Amino acid sequence: MVGTDYFIGVTQQALWVLALASAPILIPALVAGLILGMVQAATSINEQTLSFVPKLLIVAICIALFGGAILTLLADFTREMYHRIPDLLQ
Repeated sequence: MVGTDYFIGVTQQALWVLALASAPILIPALVAGLILGMVQAATSINEQTLSFVPKLLIVAICIALFGGAILTLLADFTREMYHRIPDLLQ
């Protein structure tokens, strides 16, 4: 029977992969939102599309740039999980 250490390890690895997969998209979006928010506060422009469209473009560019690496990371993690199935049956 597999102990709880096995499942804790799998969970930790899954959370790490999740962080690595989401960071290249979330961090630029966060920085863009912060900068656009400061510009809107300084100029008193409260237009919603002014903050939405640039963030949308930045996220699209980041997905285009890092999408292949993120997909490879997720595919490797999934492949490793499938290779660990026999360990569960022992």
